[in-house]
Amino acid sequence: MSQTTDPATVLVVEDDPSLNAALATTLRLAGYRAVTARTAAEGLRWYAHYSPDLVLLDLGLPDRDGLTVIRDIRERGTTPIVVLSARDAEGVKVQALDLGADDYVQKPFGVEELLARLRAGLRHGVQARGSEPLVEAGDVAIDFGRRAVTRAGQPIKLSPKEFDLLSELAVNLGRTVRHKDLLRAVWGDERAEIQYLRVYMGQLRHKLGPERILSDPGVGYRLEA
Repeated sequence: MSQTTDPATVLVVEDDPSLNAALATTLRLAGYRAVTARTAAEGLRWYAHYSPDLVLLDLGLPDRDGLTVIRDIRERGTTPIVVLSARDAEGVKVQALDLGADDYVQKPFGVEELLARLRAGLRHGVQARGSEPLVEAGDVAIDFGRRAVTRAGQPIKLSPKEFDLLSELAVNLGRTVRHKDLLRAVWGDERAEIQYLRVYMGQLRHKLGPERILSDPGVGYRLEA
């Protein structure tokens, strides 16, 4: 199964109408397809209908506790779940994670942090689906399960950092990933020396072809399909 250039679908289950709309707008501006729900029942209905790539889930829903929604989704599949909640009790966080949530973001939150958590969730979701080549970009195939890459059917040897960078680009196929987001995802700090990023990207472009990984000067990089 290969990923296409279609945007990832994110299901937003949030009962606050203004936050629901703001999240949908933020996701669409970031290049994702947003599907929204304001109740647990509606969220589960859209989950079954759209098979989203990730779920953003508020715990304080009017018809059911969001924790039970986590359990229901986990009974159906492994779709990444990022919890959004004003509840800051450690016990609630532990319960949500134990039930199968992949991440927990406390309200209020910053947009950039949320998008970074979403990208991480999507990346982990792709990796969890199996060992077959899950993303293809032209003649480049990326096998997340085996951490292997081929070009025109021939294996390409990548260092761990090169593979991690390529993975971050692959789950955002066709979209530019900003320098600071790549630094945060791979080095754990967006303030890391950007020269590291340039060196590794230069090596990736040499191995995969300069037409496959494009640079948006002053902004970031993208993997072209």
